[in-house]
Amino acid sequence: MKRRLAAILAADVVGYSRLVEADEEGTLAALRLLRTQTIEPLIVHHHGRVVKLMGDGFLVEFASALDAVKCAIGWQEGITGQDERFPLQFRIGINLGDIVIDGDDILGDGVNIAARLEGLAEPGGVVISDVVHQSVHGKLNLVFEIGGAHALKNIETPVTIWTWVGNVPKAGHQTPSLSLPDKPSIAVLPFTNLSGDADQEYFSDGITEDIITELCRFRNLFVIARHSSFTYKDRSIKVQEVGRDLGVEFVVEGSVRKAGSRIRVTAQLVEASTGNHLWAERYDRDLEDIFAVQDELTESIVSCLPGRMEDAGTSQAKRKRTASMTAYDHLLLGLEQFRRFAREQNAKAREYFEKAIEIDPLFARAHALLASTYVWDIMAEFGDEHWDEAYQSIQTALSLDHEDAWSHAILGFLLFLQREDEDAAAEFQRAVTLNANDADVAAFRANVLVYLGQWRDALGSISRALRLNPHPPRWYHWYHALVLFSGHKYEEALGAIRRIGPHFTPAHAYAAACHAHMNQIEDARSEMSIFANAIETFPKSHAQCQQRTASRVAAERAARYRVPEDSAHFLTGLSKAGFSV
Repeated sequence: MKRRLAAILAADVVGYSRLVEADEEGTLAALRLLRTQTIEPLIVHHHGRVVKLMGDGFLVEFASALDAVKCAIGWQEGITGQDERFPLQFRIGINLGDIVIDGDDILGDGVNIAARLEGLAEPGGVVISDVVHQSVHGKLNLVFEIGGAHALKNIETPVTIWTWVGNVPKAGHQTPSLSLPDKPSIAVLPFTNLSGDADQEYFSDGITEDIITELCRFRNLFVIARHSSFTYKDRSIKVQEVGRDLGVEFVVEGSVRKAGSRIRVTAQLVEASTGNHLWAERYDRDLEDIFAVQDELTESIVSCLPGRMEDAGTSQAKRKRTASMTAYDHLLLGLEQFRRFAREQNAKAREYFEKAIEIDPLFARAHALLASTYVWDIMAEFGDEHWDEAYQSIQTALSLDHEDAWSHAILGFLLFLQREDEDAAAEFQRAVTLNANDADVAAFRANVLVYLGQWRDALGSISRALRLNPHPPRWYHWYHALVLFSGHKYEEALGAIRRIGPHFTPAHAYAAACHAHMNQIEDARSEMSIFANAIETFPKSHAQCQQRTASRVAAERAARYRVPEDSAHFLTGLSKAGFSV
């Protein structure tokens, strides 16, 4: 058998069977046109070879990972302007590995992994393996977000994936350098998993997140949020670069080794500007002592910061923890799924949190995260019927730990949905008071404030969230865009929308309204057409989605505004774009 190293691109049409069932001739004609006019010329331009076509699927070989990624991004960006009656979306996965040559065909794990990665991509998205990311990192003006290690079907070793989330802003539009806060500032980098088992990655990530959470509880610290810290996972980077990138004075690094009933945690506190080590420690303990280790480590870090903060042990609001390592383990496994912000993974996360609660009914954090999964469904418009379950779960969480900021934020959002606006605003204010370092709470609060007609306060809240989380998940940019639109800052709102990344349907409606208010009617109509087509072609597998129409979705968005002028502002933009609700 002949073997060679190659970059493999696997692509598939989203919802192909449904599209063919609705109109076979039209769908096949649209796919043929895309293939001949856009896809195949791109493949040739980037020196690729079509190995085979499989109805709605493509398997393409490249000699270079760089060419494969360039082709994939051009593919996804180049299919705009297609026949609006038959809008086609693709998922794309790319891997770099050994392949076996079998005539004109190729076989092997390198090919199988690419196919599995394609299945993990969102519609319009690109997912690449870690080895591909290492090959292209720093060579393209693209932003990829790490998605963690995934166990792939029939692949023995878990594969770390990266997801394309957009393009780097052009020269002259870079984010300005961040100034240092007026209090000690710190970032905790993901602790390295030294257990020799990739399946334990979730545990070392969970330890890191818990340390960040504990540091956030000190009001006289400025702590970078988890999402931004984890952009450095599995990357070799100097602390000086981290300090400049995140705008912090101090960086924490560490490792976790879990073996049987024992655990070893090492940590060090580094001055970002000089690279000098201020403190280092190693903890060899029984696994059951992990919470004590976290407390000792956190207080040691704080005591080394300027002013020494000798009251470290008393100024910290202690979290209500579980006494069961099994319950804690289930919670970490659930968090790993929940962080992926996808429907299937959200359901898996819920199962883990329910298991944690079954083991320890008094585990407040598990109840709060269970409520969060219901809220995710509600926000994704997949499960408004979950309101009662969400409300019950968060009330239980608060009865067990009334000092948890995130729980108050979740309750605030649920009250907002019930139009109990004063109580909702009070819960969010309580959350901010409890933990001013929680970037997610600040972003979530901005989303509610903008609908309450308080866009200036919302702008302050989202601005703080973005400073605490300089490399945020894309929903921060969505909330930022909503705030800027309400403030009639249309150019800035469009900039925030572009940072969301591709294929976020509601953003097209707001982009249309922005363009319309600036009298850019052609652009407005184009965005509105994309919005309407995305709604109409959305998979109807969920009962609630079967009644979705573009007009209904737009009307529901407008109805969220409590101030009539804000609602009219949105609807007027859509009307100027040629769309009536």
